[in-house]
Amino acid sequence: MARLVLHVFIVLCFSMLHLSSSRPSRTRKAVSPREEDDVKSQLEKLWQEVNSLKEMQALQTVCLRGIKAHRKCYLTIEEPKHYHEANEDCIAQGGTLATPRDMMENNDLRDYAKRSAPGSKDFWIGVADIVKEGQYVDVNSIPVSYFNWDRSKKQPTGTKRESCVALSVAAHGKWYDEVCRSLKNYICEYVIP
Repeated sequence: MARLVLHVFIVLCFSMLHLSSSRPSRTRKAVSPREEDDVKSQLEKLWQEVNSLKEMQALQTVCLRGIKAHRKCYLTIEEPKHYHEANEDCIAQGGTLATPRDMMENNDLRDYAKRSAPGSKDFWIGVADIVKEGQYVDVNSIPVSYFNWDRSKKQPTGTKRESCVALSVAAHGKWYDEVCRSLKNYICEYVIP
């Protein structure tokens, strides 16, 4: 579909170029500003549609490499990074660090991380209390209402140094707060439009 639209767009552009260059300038029909605006508008709409199709194709590629659940695609990245670098990498790929919103989503992330990265124990997720100690927000600064703290290890510990949250596969998907400069694998999420 994306290729078809791209081909139509290219053919339309070449046709318009050919028509404008094949006629001598003195026999060229005068184009009203309204007609010119209509053509520009149509080209802009086609260009937006092509870009939208490219984004959808990229999202489908991510979904094929990861999993699709809860109207999102998830992808584990097995390249340990600091929390902020991990989030920036997810953003560069069109997503954010994954933020489980309920127990089912958390369990799906845990199971997926366990399957996709069997040697990894911990993953950054998109939860932190960097701005105000004890007030956990997602990467978009929206307060988090679901938590899955590892209470057996008295999590969260509440120290100001440990402001970023990791999901522990070894602890059955429980969370713990950690120093943001620690290197960990991470899980990106991509919202399906």
